[in-house]
Amino acid sequence: MTGEPQLLTERERVIECVTTLFVSIDNRDWDAVRSCFTENVLFNTALTEGKPTLVSRGQIIQDWKDALDCLDALHHQVGNFLVRFDENEVIVFCYGIAYHYLPNRSNKNTKLFVGNYDIRLVMLDGGWKITVFTFNSKFVAGNLKLGE
Repeated sequence: MTGEPQLLTERERVIECVTTLFVSIDNRDWDAVRSCFTENVLFNTALTEGKPTLVSRGQIIQDWKDALDCLDALHHQVGNFLVRFDENEVIVFCYGIAYHYLPNRSNKNTKLFVGNYDIRLVMLDGGWKITVFTFNSKFVAGNLKLGE
């Protein structure tokens, strides 16, 4: 298979990798999360207000485990994928929302994150792997101290 059908198939494989990442985070399937990343990732989120930093996938997963394992439920949803194939990588833009849920006495049980992702992937060991991960926050709403 060559040409446009092959490109469409690869596009779906790229989107599958990104979607698998977020579904696996929600399921706290850290081995599946690990399989979505290269060994080191240029990582940045507007939530940390930092500059992109090269971080090991192990550190990303540990940080997420520390922040998310206390929650009763997580829900990430991504969509509106724009996928562009470059010479040696794929560039993905998508919208994303995430709900964090933790019942508490205040009855303010959720925190909502809304923004978009800029993600770059490379082909490695026969599959697409995330090598750059950036979250650009538009807003955060709800109980901002949820889980603290």
